Amino acid sequence: MTSMFESATVHTRRYAQLALSAVAVGLLLLAACSPQKTLTVALHPWVGYEGLYLARDLKWLPDTIQLRDVQTLDESIAALRSGEADAACMTLDEMLRARADGIPLSAALVFDVSAGADAVLVRPQIRRLSDLARKRIGYDRNALGALVFEKLLEAAKLSASDVIQVDLPPARQLEAWKRGEVDAVITYEPMVTEFLREGAHSLFDSRQMPDTIIDVLAVRRDRPEMVALLRTLVATHFRALEHMHISEQDALFRISAREGVSVPEARRMLAGVTLPSLAANRAYLGGDEARLLHAAKTLSALMFKRGLLPRQDDMNELLMPGILPGEGG
Repeated sequence: MTSMFESATVHTRRYAQLALSAVAVGLLLLAACSPQKTLTVALHPWVGYEGLYLARDLKWLPDTIQLRDVQTLDESIAALRSGEADAACMTLDEMLRARADGIPLSAALVFDVSAGADAVLVRPQIRRLSDLARKRIGYDRNALGALVFEKLLEAAKLSASDVIQVDLPPARQLEAWKRGEVDAVITYEPMVTEFLREGAHSLFDSRQMPDTIIDVLAVRRDRPEMVALLRTLVATHFRALEHMHISEQDALFRISAREGVSVPEARRMLAGVTLPSLAANRAYLGGDEARLLHAAKTLSALMFKRGLLPRQDDMNELLMPGILPGEGG
């Protein structure tokens, strides 16, 4: 039986990278000659980032790498915009939106691909997608929820006017649910687990949206002095994934304690994401044939069509080379 921590299978292919591009080499040389800096990475609660939380818990991160805990993605983007963070963990669609707003971001790592951890939770009497007609759906209109909402309408064969939209960020969703203000919510782990405890059930999730909700490490390109620390961070992430695979029970206990969930709930949460291995990351980030580049082009076109982007992304420097283990020389 395949472990839940194993990544999705990718075609076996070795990407020959005998040398970095001249630009990447220049960045590495600059980093080596610069005084020691501190890399600040903003991240908000999400099951796909458990590798970083675990690395911090196990004290594998050096003092020169700081994880900045925030509660929402908007806080992460604000930290990037202000320069208080050098990188942030976010979904690919949000990185595209931030790039459209002028923040110079590139993806250096794929943390996870959502495969059930993003979901539409509904009340027990709602059994079919068509039952959502004239129901109150709470979601964050300015973030990933808007994209899931569009996919939900497509699957339900409904238009936006067929439902009642409630602008509801994740931090307020559970309270609104308990007060009976909504019939359905679009949310993600660990909130999904909390809603299931309240008697909700999942009607639609990211398994119906393959290769759409992808979490990446979005890095400011104007911080060349951080390249060496980024390589350390990414290598530590893969070390944590290996620990999750080899010492599964230890990882589950640590995750359950941090999230305030039971071990079975932690297991279910993690089963809702695919955590790409180093080999899979090379396929996602490897040059012109990069899977992430193709996913971003498709996503950008969809977001522009739905009014979620002012223009399609030109994909210029979408990917950051030289960060994955084995690429830095």
